[in-house]
Amino acid sequence: MILMGEELKTNPDWYLILNSVNELMKKFDEKYWLNKDIAREFPYEFLDDFMKLGLGSIIIPKNYGGVDNGSKLACNILYLINVKGGNSYVVHGHYYNTLLLSRHAGEKIREKYFKEIGNGSKVLSLALTEPESGSDSTRIKTFAEKRGDKYVIKGHKIFISRIKYSDMMVLVARTKPYEKVEKKTDGITLFLVDLRETKDRIDMREIKTMSNTSAYELLIDGLEVPEENVIGEVDKGFYYLLDLLNAERFMIASEMVGNAEWFINKATSYAKERVVFGKPIGSYQGVQFPLAKVYAELEAVKSYLNEGLKYLESGKDTKMIGNYANISKYLATEVAWNAGNVAMDVYGGYGYAVDTSVERKLRETRLYKVAPVSQNLVLAYIAHHILNLPRSY
Repeated sequence: MILMGEELKTNPDWYLILNSVNELMKKFDEKYWLNKDIAREFPYEFLDDFMKLGLGSIIIPKNYGGVDNGSKLACNILYLINVKGGNSYVVHGHYYNTLLLSRHAGEKIREKYFKEIGNGSKVLSLALTEPESGSDSTRIKTFAEKRGDKYVIKGHKIFISRIKYSDMMVLVARTKPYEKVEKKTDGITLFLVDLRETKDRIDMREIKTMSNTSAYELLIDGLEVPEENVIGEVDKGFYYLLDLLNAERFMIASEMVGNAEWFINKATSYAKERVVFGKPIGSYQGVQFPLAKVYAELEAVKSYLNEGLKYLESGKDTKMIGNYANISKYLATEVAWNAGNVAMDVYGGYGYAVDTSVERKLRETRLYKVAPVSQNLVLAYIAHHILNLPRSY
């Protein structure tokens, strides 16, 4: 677990919630995820049961039907799904979007939507990335024009996750052109879009990927969003977006810790059983040392991540949150990728076989070397924002 034992003792509700996740993963076990991957099917059944259990409401305030147990618990839920052989990609977007709404949405959004989000009947996605603005999100061109009491939005989004299976999305758009703002981070506004009412204005095109979780391209033309669905202040959305992006990095770090632990557990068990030259392969240092190395690295990452989650939970000290979020995402992704390759080596040819799930989990892990922020861009962030070296991007 990422949570320390003392925290579970002082938060008995957390123990019960995490136990319900453990029980859920007995139903949706490794074989379920393997079969979904082979068939290239979205895990609808898992998502449905996950939401029915109320697990989607962890961050929503209690007075709006949520659990209000915070982002740290959400990170541990994501970790548990992955360490049990699942893929929490299908639900993590819901969590970081609900964190954004819980912190910055106005009363009208809260009153209109939070109950549905809190009871698990509504799933959220984020639409940020565009063909010409990936890492440089201030360069987005999707534009929202104010007309009376609504905004009319036109634009082009790409690599949008889970949107086909979502009921609502947080849409990031410019309300002032990039060329007309003094600071490039100004003039960006966040909108909560009810997809049930607007899908005829959004053309969704599937982008098949190396896993069973496709991304989508969105062509938006004439999308009308009520003024009351603006999240926070107009033109100040970039600063709210930072909360979401930092939470996303912490959550992905938690998932990667889960993947790393899954790889290590899987490979260690196999190393004890597989006999070569009359001895279990786990008795050979060529197998032992790589496993021991990634295990030591994983334990260090867990401690660092747990410390960072304290800052995320408090919502204070934005600079420290950003530092911990980026470094946690970087380190956890590296250790998960390394652990996956060690597991592949331990399994040998069987690691390449579909039935072991090693190659599946390795594919799922590979995504986070480039998303939602590339490893090199994280290093550039560390160099500039922490080491005070000249900006390279």
